[in-house]
Amino acid sequence: MLHIFVITFPFFALVLCGYLAARRRMLPIEAIPGLNGFVLFFALPCMLYRFGASTPIGQLLDVGVFATWLLCALITVGFTVAVSLNKRIGWNDAAFGALVAAFPNSGFMGVPLLVAIMGAASAGPVILTMVIDMIVTTSLCIALSRLDGADEHGAAKALKKALKGVLANPMPWAILLGALVSVLGWQPPKPVAQTIGLLADAASPVALFTIGAVLARAQMLARAGHAAAPVLRDYLPVALFKLFLHPLLVLLIGAGLIRLGMPLSRFALSVMVLTAALPSASNVSLLAERFGADNGRIARIILVSTAAAFVTFTLTVSLMV
Repeated sequence: MLHIFVITFPFFALVLCGYLAARRRMLPIEAIPGLNGFVLFFALPCMLYRFGASTPIGQLLDVGVFATWLLCALITVGFTVAVSLNKRIGWNDAAFGALVAAFPNSGFMGVPLLVAIMGAASAGPVILTMVIDMIVTTSLCIALSRLDGADEHGAAKALKKALKGVLANPMPWAILLGALVSVLGWQPPKPVAQTIGLLADAASPVALFTIGAVLARAQMLARAGHAAAPVLRDYLPVALFKLFLHPLLVLLIGAGLIRLGMPLSRFALSVMVLTAALPSASNVSLLAERFGADNGRIARIILVSTAAAFVTFTLTVSLMV
């Protein structure tokens, strides 16, 4: 257990550093979009490109990983929406709550953390789960969020808008370019490769620091914009779904599909279970704010799952590795 804490502690410590820096105003909240932009448009795409280029194409097109992760995402979204809808929570808030229950922080935290724990071979399954969550899960939840008082074309318009957002996201394109390079066996010129390497090396520390800062900012903005804090029962169960239900669902469904003959390796299943055990993706808070959901509730789900994951994720690693 101690050797696992040695690996996971620096990752969560960097998140805490970013959180404290923003809370204590050592990092102005106005600077956080700049950090986020650096990570999203420069550092993280370079890291994903490098992993995609160095990962065998078979791992990036793993049918077993794709089917298992997609099925679990759909079940998690459906279940969370069903149990969340009430007089206080409509389709908009329920849909974004479902997104944080099904979408782990695989980009900012998952790839570097799991590669450190399980080796470079884990990058392929993690990247594939990220593509599914960015394209399918996010688009589905945004479409569901538009059902509050929408006309008959509301969901279709929301889905179209979500797909436009996916096309403007550099991360899937970076993964695709890396996969293409992997297939062709092409290498960029040395100066370009070194530039990509420098940006890729910066992705993990800056991304983790930014997660903490984004969480702090979302919490501060939510407190400033809402007279009453979200009810505990409206956000704590969703955080528990993320940390316990989601990884358990991946484990059970993955094991069941293996028994049925699905071409899914036990190593890939272990990687997916650990990915599902990660805290909620912090970028969902930005989406919730954009689409008018209760960002105070979403921020608390992300904050609770991130804080608790230091213990729960480490325990999951000790059981799976």
